[in-house]
Amino acid sequence: MEVAPLANPPVCRIMDYGKFKFDAAQRAKESRRKTSNIGIKEMKYRPKIGPGDFDTKTRQVLRFLNEGHKVKVTVMFRGREVIHPDLGKRILDRIAEQIDGVAKIETEGRLDGRNMVMVLAPDKRAKQSSEAKQHTEDRQNVTTNGNAPAEAAATPASVTEPAEPALEQAETIS
Repeated sequence: MEVAPLANPPVCRIMDYGKFKFDAAQRAKESRRKTSNIGIKEMKYRPKIGPGDFDTKTRQVLRFLNEGHKVKVTVMFRGREVIHPDLGKRILDRIAEQIDGVAKIETEGRLDGRNMVMVLAPDKRAKQSSEAKQHTEDRQNVTTNGNAPAEAAATPASVTEPAEPALEQAETIS
């Protein structure tokens, strides 16, 4: 078997060809297993969507993006709704606002027949930076919250709330 045919002199090795083919197949199988299958998911909205449905669909979009899929967001218009593309644009803007930091807009919203389409792609750099930012915020919260309970535990409850003046007030009222 030739190992380095371009070397001077060419390098060859005597080996079992069946074992060589088996090892090559195993390496190819392993590399296929490690690759992720990125597909395009689609989420369809309507211009008159309610807030609950909007939140549910947007959560699904976030889940798809976190799994590494691209998401095609479609706002479907029916009848005379087509003459109000601003309603669809407003919905796409709200979606873009909610997924900010998780994904980037690959294709800006545009009218395509009776549908307004926007394509979102997961943004790994933005995701890493937002995770790092969250991690530093969590550290700051732990340090500030970690000191507050210790100070509260150091002061006894009798010092902070005297019970006797309350009894005196009750006696003066009756």
